Amino acid sequence: MSFAALFSLTVLSILHGVASLPSTLGPTGQVAAAWYTSWHATSVNAFPDTAIPWKKYNTVIYSFAVTTPNVNTILLSGSDASLSDFVSRAHANNVAAHVGIGGWGGSMFFSSDVATPANRTAFVTTVADFAQKYGLDGIEFDTPKDPVGAKLTLTAAVSIAPFNDASGNPCKDVSDFAKVFDYIVVMDYDIWGKWSPTVGPNSPLDDTCAAPANRVGSAVSAVKAWTAAGIPLNQIVLGVPSYGHSFSVSPSDAFVDGSKTELAAYPKFDASKQPLGDAWGNAGGVDACGVQEGPGGTFELWGLVDGGFLATDGNPAPGIYYRYDDCSQTVE
Repeated sequence: MSFAALFSLTVLSILHGVASLPSTLGPTGQVAAAWYTSWHATSVNAFPDTAIPWKKYNTVIYSFAVTTPNVNTILLSGSDASLSDFVSRAHANNVAAHVGIGGWGGSMFFSSDVATPANRTAFVTTVADFAQKYGLDGIEFDTPKDPVGAKLTLTAAVSIAPFNDASGNPCKDVSDFAKVFDYIVVMDYDIWGKWSPTVGPNSPLDDTCAAPANRVGSAVSAVKAWTAAGIPLNQIVLGVPSYGHSFSVSPSDAFVDGSKTELAAYPKFDASKQPLGDAWGNAGGVDACGVQEGPGGTFELWGLVDGGFLATDGNPAPGIYYRYDDCSQTVE
């Protein structure tokens, strides 16, 4: 099992009448932010917004509002009241309140929302009106709409490689995006997972020191790629996860040859025996696109404790083996 940063929120370092114009509260200087997963407010091991350590951040992003087949509508899946409370609590702590639109299952209609000039205009209006209604300080992606849009912080959560061009390859010049986004958030997580050929680090800091076959991306390579493509370093925020992926590895593959205690790097795993993960994990089923998927197999810090992998002080429980990888700077 690989895991990187273990927090209660997914953290950006580098973590739920006519309204007045949004507050102009916003981050100055460096960004210390987190995505707040609103659906965990009432789940097992509930994490309401009252539990957010507000003093650690200058921005918290409520996740997620979702796109719909109607370009004039974005939804909060019934969490309107909690978003209003979230914004009030953020502002009371002098923290900028943002909302992420999309997410894993909520970005299904982005393509149709921007497919035509008319749809693009309508979608910008929809997003700007949404921001005004809830008094938000920021949205993760869109184009300004005067006068509301000019008061928003505009950001985008992006892959470890620059946006693809028409040929399907990473663009070599994305400098124009630096003119419209306040910053981008590089999602340095899910680099390795159940879709990978072997076990690997979820959120590697570096992979330039790894064997060529294991260089699939990291914080170091991502920042290098985005700056080379024209995004200034001071407009890049690093996103790291609060969870780790789990794998089913046989004892013969888990350990270095000749050892019963030293774990092997990048071992094979049995994808047909995916662990369920903790109570917050996805149990599997049919996704938003109608595709059958298995369990997510992810663990939060508390899930590792509940599962008997870690003691309550965060140290490995008796009988649990682990290794620290000097290159990726992660624990497995």
